[in-house]
Amino acid sequence: MASQTADQPVVVTAYFRPAEGARERVLAAMERVIPRVHEEAGCNLYAIQEAEDGAIIMIEHWDSAALLDAHGEGAPVADFNAELEGLLTEPVAVTRYTPLPMGDARKGVLIA
Repeated sequence: MASQTADQPVVVTAYFRPAEGARERVLAAMERVIPRVHEEAGCNLYAIQEAEDGAIIMIEHWDSAALLDAHGEGAPVADFNAELEGLLTEPVAVTRYTPLPMGDARKGVLIA
């Protein structure tokens, strides 16, 4: 397994499973937080996708693990977590990934 250093890029996925009837409120909370996060140092990608099963997936790309850590400790995330209270069926599943570029230099990484 590759180890992550504080100064290399990091990709993150976060899976949100809205409770019955809470999808629109979860999306509204995301709509409020995303512009704030897009302004944070090191944020290259903070994009929302929806799966066929109703899960909402956030895909992120940060310049470094250190900047991602700072994001996680910041006010936008704290405010977002407070808004999500009671709106999800399970805790958000967050996974960090270390890029392993292969093949074409443009197509082998999420963000170069």
